[in-house]
Amino acid sequence: MPDIKVTPLGAGQDVGRSCILVTIGGKNIMLDCGMHMGYNDERRFPDFSYITEGPLTNHLDCVIISHFHLDHCGALPYMTEMVGYNGPIYMTQPTKALCPVLLEDMRKVAVERKGETNFFTSSMIKDTMKKVITVTLHETVHVDKELEIKAYYAGHVLGASMFHIRVGSQSIVYTGDYNMTPDRHLGAAWIDKCRPDLLISESTYATTIRDSKRCRERDFLKKVHDCVDRGGKVLIPVFALGRVQELCILLDTYWDRMNLKVPVYFTMGLAETANKYYRMFITWTNQKIRRTFVHRNMFDFNHIKPFDKSCIDNPGPMVVFATPGMLHAGLSLTIFKKWAPSEKNMVIMPGYCVQGTVGYKILNGAKKIDFEDKKVIDVNLSVEYMSFSAHADAKGIMQLIRHCEPKNVMLVHGENTKMDFLKQKIMEEFNINCYKPKNGETATIPVTSNFTVDVSLPLLKRSLKAVQTPVIPLSKNIDGPSSYASSSDKRNVTESESENKKQKLLHGVLVMKNNNLRIMGVNEAYNELGVSSHLLTFTERFEMPSRGPVAGLTSSLNSLISQKLPGWPIQTVNESEMSIGESVLINVQDEEYSRILLLSWSYQDESLGTKVLEIIRNAYKL
Repeated sequence: MPDIKVTPLGAGQDVGRSCILVTIGGKNIMLDCGMHMGYNDERRFPDFSYITEGPLTNHLDCVIISHFHLDHCGALPYMTEMVGYNGPIYMTQPTKALCPVLLEDMRKVAVERKGETNFFTSSMIKDTMKKVITVTLHETVHVDKELEIKAYYAGHVLGASMFHIRVGSQSIVYTGDYNMTPDRHLGAAWIDKCRPDLLISESTYATTIRDSKRCRERDFLKKVHDCVDRGGKVLIPVFALGRVQELCILLDTYWDRMNLKVPVYFTMGLAETANKYYRMFITWTNQKIRRTFVHRNMFDFNHIKPFDKSCIDNPGPMVVFATPGMLHAGLSLTIFKKWAPSEKNMVIMPGYCVQGTVGYKILNGAKKIDFEDKKVIDVNLSVEYMSFSAHADAKGIMQLIRHCEPKNVMLVHGENTKMDFLKQKIMEEFNINCYKPKNGETATIPVTSNFTVDVSLPLLKRSLKAVQTPVIPLSKNIDGPSSYASSSDKRNVTESESENKKQKLLHGVLVMKNNNLRIMGVNEAYNELGVSSHLLTFTERFEMPSRGPVAGLTSSLNSLISQKLPGWPIQTVNESEMSIGESVLINVQDEEYSRILLLSWSYQDESLGTKVLEIIRNAYKL
């Protein structure tokens, strides 16, 4: 089998624009097809020219989307409708439901607000989703006769999945984004101990080990409460689905417990969208929400109201959840521009920010932000980073590797320096190779294949011919105790047992059927495959000296071969024909002017046939 080759078109030593091209067992698979949130030029989408110039359909066997975040699915309509791809696209049902919602929202921001051209349209998004085939968790889907995929729960966001991909005896696991820790509305990631040849894991938090979840939540609530207590406004940039539900549940419960009256807002339509999809896919949430959902919907918040733009300039304290989460566009950026100059206000960044976004700049201490309209904003509000991101931290990544037991690991969707640290830890702890290719670089993973081969029972019985262990009789003396087997008898038993344990030579036919290997006897193989048998024989012709009757020559040949090959079964068929072993035949014929000897044997008895041939030649000087 050929080696596995992996080329990141995005997320190679970088966070954002996840798009991994994998070649395994002669199949080309694209894992995710995202956009980069930090760019507005050609770097926003993956460079598909690494695959081919022009349409991709003939060069890809399938595309797999791990979840609905735009850095994992944002380039899908561009790839399918503008570059050209008509093959199958696999994702879970929640991902299929939510992808077009986020794609359309992003399209509106890019085209209708920013006036971008050469962007995909609403109809292109719809056409893309028509190509999607949904998969359910733990369902093995056969893409074709050789390629199969299986989805596993990844946590992170609603519908997020890890994928186990198998071609013949080779396999990989692609994690997408995942979280090994359960939270207030989703469970922890889980996968079988599948021992793949390669595990491709995200490494967003490659060097981070998070503190306890309770401490983090307590710190978050204290910071929000302190800010509104002094009359300040708190902006919490979030993405439309995922962390916002987690934080809204946390804040709504706290407001209820503390009987606070400060208004808490969220982006218009956010709650309706969330409720709709969380109701639809309640089985993807954690056990507590599923158990209480009939009696109380955890997403019907008591203290959180829809936000209107007119509220931006309202006096007094407030808390606002606004999208998107990295302050790179939309309402969250509009609010930030208004509130940033005031020292009383606060922005809490609850997740990772890609390089180039406003969120990334203020987290790195920027006190002035330049915008495209040449407007400069002073950043005087306090900036807090609190990781409520639903990604696995370094401990979680190591935990997944320990459970999955891969032969090789590849890190993607992370920063290069942080990957270096984690790569070293993985190689030291697990003694396996770890790769971290950059965008456009192909990593070749050598694969050694182990095959499981069944052996048919009839063939085993015929081949092994197990030595019967002799039964040692125990005689009983009427006048005394039972007599025991002698030491020589015991030695015979031990030798017989030892003979049974020796390796035996097995002769059979290796048959591959439905990707299963089986060794069986020749006749079994014929029947299994529906093949007619053909016997290959060799024949040697001699002119013999004429010395008496044919029966006399046959008799002398019998004596000669019995003397030279003692122990071989020799049978006289008639006065002119005899056989040795199973397939060696000697036939003597009288012709008009000569006597002819025909010696024939099958290919199975070639060794015996050539020995008989040598005996006859030497004896008769032929």
